Amino acid sequence: MNMLELENIQGYVIRGYAHMKYSRFAYLQITDATLFKKWLKTSWLKMTSAKHIHGKDEIAETHLNIAFTHPGLRALGLEEENLASFSREFREGIVSPHRKRLLGDEGESDPDKWIWGANQNEWSANQNEWSANQNDSIHLCLMIFGRDKADENDLEKDKKVCLDYYVQLKEEFPSMGLQEVYKIDGQTQPNNKEHFGFRDGISQPIIEGSGRVGATDDVIKAGEFLFGYRNEFGVYPDTPLISKDQGNMNLLPTDAEGSGKKDIGKDGTFMVMRQLEQDVNAFWSYLNEKTKNPDGTINEEDSLKLGAKFMGRWQSGAPITLFPDQDPGKYSAINDFGYAKFDKDGVKCPFGSHLRRMNPRDNVDDHKAKESLLLSKQHRIIRRARLYGEIFEGSPTNTVPNGEVGLLFCCFNADISRQFEFLQYTWGKLPINKELYNDPDPIIGVQETTDPKIEQNFTVQDCPVSKTYHDIPRVITVKGGGYFFFPSITTLRYFASI
Repeated sequence: MNMLELENIQGYVIRGYAHMKYSRFAYLQITDATLFKKWLKTSWLKMTSAKHIHGKDEIAETHLNIAFTHPGLRALGLEEENLASFSREFREGIVSPHRKRLLGDEGESDPDKWIWGANQNEWSANQNEWSANQNDSIHLCLMIFGRDKADENDLEKDKKVCLDYYVQLKEEFPSMGLQEVYKIDGQTQPNNKEHFGFRDGISQPIIEGSGRVGATDDVIKAGEFLFGYRNEFGVYPDTPLISKDQGNMNLLPTDAEGSGKKDIGKDGTFMVMRQLEQDVNAFWSYLNEKTKNPDGTINEEDSLKLGAKFMGRWQSGAPITLFPDQDPGKYSAINDFGYAKFDKDGVKCPFGSHLRRMNPRDNVDDHKAKESLLLSKQHRIIRRARLYGEIFEGSPTNTVPNGEVGLLFCCFNADISRQFEFLQYTWGKLPINKELYNDPDPIIGVQETTDPKIEQNFTVQDCPVSKTYHDIPRVITVKGGGYFFFPSITTLRYFASI
């Protein structure tokens, strides 16, 4: 096992910054590459790394990380031969005819209706190639986090620290060669609940060599999430390499696989961002309708239970695999369990539930437990999420927030196709799963359709007869997104030298 070079890794990929309850994500365009690289030449020192900080008092009040789109790397001046070494998914971007179908970004989620990110790349039919659309193109994302050391449980104080820092940065944008395209604020709710009302962020993989400890089944090879380390296949992930010399090449490490080329990717990764609007009213209205009492009134207990079946966990975070009958009531972070051992037939946690689909653990299709666990590990992501909109906790009797609420989804993976896109399409969108044939993921897989022949159901396994809930609603609408390169601290220094 190789220990990670934590001081060279930007912090957000390793740490969720849970102590920082408020954040701002600023999507920016590089207007003057020379000015930007001049700023980057000293500002790489300000980027928060993943190195261990032992004392709480030593943690800075603000954190800063940065990520680049493919057009952003071009705007920096990276040569085309070097840009071509990045993966196809990153180069094409999240918006393309193929990806719209793959990710299910259609109807109200069509990129044509997005608030941001739709103009990252555009297809040139005449030239049969991808080209950057510079009109409204996003080149980079600045991620700003803040906390008030005096009262770190006060969201408003954390907000002030975060936004004050951003205002200071924004005042310098003209001299930094940057222009704001869009921004969105993220926050965490009490007990880390998301807007549907379920505790979030429990099932996270542990990166081998990161210094974190936990259940063996949750420890994943570093190469699944970071370039320059072996992955779950025992090989190094394809990393972007320098094909044409430029900049200070001495700053870059040599390719670990032995090609002799300089490695831009080492200790970096790819970051996927998606702004997901949550239709809390549609979610709980459907559950209330399907579980209502004979007189038409809300059966709150049954509605909560069906919601837990959809998710795979109770509102407290407790897994229904271990607590099938009722929510134990206390906030839970239990994550050390397997389906093969506790619920092979899906009677406790349905095969189609969101959590079981996204991480089937030791029970993938008809594979045995050991092989299933390996397959699951080959498709994991490091998931980060911040909420936007008002502080709101949905429930059967609390269904209508004030204004739009949603999730700013973020994940890290070294292979966008095999990890994020596979989860979204194969385990999320496809309606075929084990013995199910018309059951997409009830949270992220439901599609808008007017075809009466297309069924979108949710099946609860039971003995002797399973129960099927028909016409499940789409409760997530994509409002924006992008694929970003999340470089190492060393690579930031290199970018400044181009």
